[in-house]
Amino acid sequence: MKAVLSLGSNLGDREAHLRAAIGSLGDAVVTVSGVYETEPWGDPDQPRYLNAVALVIGPADAGPRHWLGLVGEMERRAGRERDPDRRYGPRTLDVDVIAAWDADGTPVVSADPDLTLPHPRAHLRAFVLRPWLDIQPYAELPGHGRLLDLVRADPVAVDLAGLRARDDISLET
Repeated sequence: MKAVLSLGSNLGDREAHLRAAIGSLGDAVVTVSGVYETEPWGDPDQPRYLNAVALVIGPADAGPRHWLGLVGEMERRAGRERDPDRRYGPRTLDVDVIAAWDADGTPVVSADPDLTLPHPRAHLRAFVLRPWLDIQPYAELPGHGRLLDLVRADPVAVDLAGLRARDDISLET
């Protein structure tokens, strides 16, 4: 199963948190986007984020829950603490499964509250779509269309101005 993972960090050594997350994925990583520094989304009273996207391929018999388990473990190792009063609050590491595809290329669609696929807000987030364009410029977000079209439309187009490419950081292993 192939998946796109979005990674972000705005607490502690942001770069080290992202590097450790990518490193923990090992051989599953096909490619990693560039890193972008972004304004916080949904809760402005916090530090800026470093964001990236990774394209990963897992074992043939793995389903979407395989990725959900891995990203949860990566967040725990980074010391992520969830504040129920700040859904979009600061975090050492945030990793989301954005979209997944079966071996035959069929998009996985899930309405499970623990793992909704594709991610229900990915089409609204410049910090997901712009890095994803780095690694798959002709990709489509299942159910929403081509990434290129999504980044050109509001509200994403407005948010693009707040992204700053961090060419001084590479997460490629």
